[in-house]
Amino acid sequence: MDRPESSKAPIFATMGCRLNAYETEAMKDLAARAGVEDAVVVNTCAVTAEAVRKAGQEIRRLRRENPTAKIIVTGCAAQTDPKRFSDMEEVDLVIGNTEKMQPETWKGMAPDLIGATEPVQVDDIMSVTETAGHLIDGFGSRSRAYVQVQNGCDHRCTFCIIPFGRGNSRSVPAGVVVEQIRRLVDRGYEEVVLTGVDLTSWGADLPAQPKLGDLVMRILKLVPDLKRLRISSIDSIEVDENLMQAIATEPRLMPHLHLSLQHGDDLILKRMKRRHLRDDAIRFAEEARRLRPDMTFGADIIAGFPTETEAMFENSLKLVEECDLTWLHVFPYSPRPGTPAARMPQVNGRAIKARAARLRAKGDLAAQAHLAAQVGRTHRVLMESPRMGRTEHFAEVDFASDQPEGRIVEATITGVSGTRLTA
Repeated sequence: MDRPESSKAPIFATMGCRLNAYETEAMKDLAARAGVEDAVVVNTCAVTAEAVRKAGQEIRRLRRENPTAKIIVTGCAAQTDPKRFSDMEEVDLVIGNTEKMQPETWKGMAPDLIGATEPVQVDDIMSVTETAGHLIDGFGSRSRAYVQVQNGCDHRCTFCIIPFGRGNSRSVPAGVVVEQIRRLVDRGYEEVVLTGVDLTSWGADLPAQPKLGDLVMRILKLVPDLKRLRISSIDSIEVDENLMQAIATEPRLMPHLHLSLQHGDDLILKRMKRRHLRDDAIRFAEEARRLRPDMTFGADIIAGFPTETEAMFENSLKLVEECDLTWLHVFPYSPRPGTPAARMPQVNGRAIKARAARLRAKGDLAAQAHLAAQVGRTHRVLMESPRMGRTEHFAEVDFASDQPEGRIVEATITGVSGTRLTA
């Protein structure tokens, strides 16, 4: 039975990726159902050493602001280094990424439970073989919902700690995904985004080993009233034929892909243990744009990876033009303890910072060129608030007058203001 809302309802702080934000929404529901009160839950990120440092900083800040609350730390940093957080005097409880999605964990924190709670609840994430069954309907905004279809990663990039925080790859069955999206559409959502840690590995652990493209085609066929489908970050080397077919033939699949490229130099890509080379990335971008001429790309690129020379870095800079990237996420490399890259010869910190700045500047120019080219064009814009929405290519648009929130409106682009279009 659901409990009445407490006057001391838990506070949730989310750090890191969209998947973490999705899982925070699920935890809010689990905590409410269990009747958890007077608690602060910090959902941490472990993608960089800086992310872990910021988690500690956030925990100390939240303790100062909530001196009587129970501080609960979870997420990838808690999974990979539980002792670091359990040793903090501010922290009362550390729970792992599997445990945070289990109702029993939250029932154990209810105020009427007799007995002490184990202060560290972190099991071996590598033993987990299924995705959490706790599905939420409608995380995001009133216009866009996010659906987790995959978790974990089977690859071992030398800079990445995430597989040890998320476990091995596991997929949500297609039927479950389709039913959830149907419910979302029935509730009025115009756009759904498929999310995961390694999205293009979806299906490898399911019977008959379907591919992500099979899932996309199935969703679009079985949920005809869904107006927009997006897929989040993908590994282009794993893209299958059906996904390419969807890009070519399905206008409801949005013409914006975020690529996990990481670098533009072949030797660095090998040292990262990536599975593609620069020519693979360029070839994929060219083929996707041939099939869908208005396709835009975002990309993750790391600046200053160990052993990176100036010439190697220049190859990353050139990749922005060679793949015609529009939206760049630039990560200055920082060594992550426990990863092979942390033991490689490191690049000078000032050089890393300078290269990241140059890469961001290149990305800003690419984004501005894309925005300028939209002036005078008509776009279908999904309204995220009364005066701001996004085009199919994910560019933000500011409106001079109120529009229906959560709806798709047609608008002629009149100009560019900073990093946004105007209409």
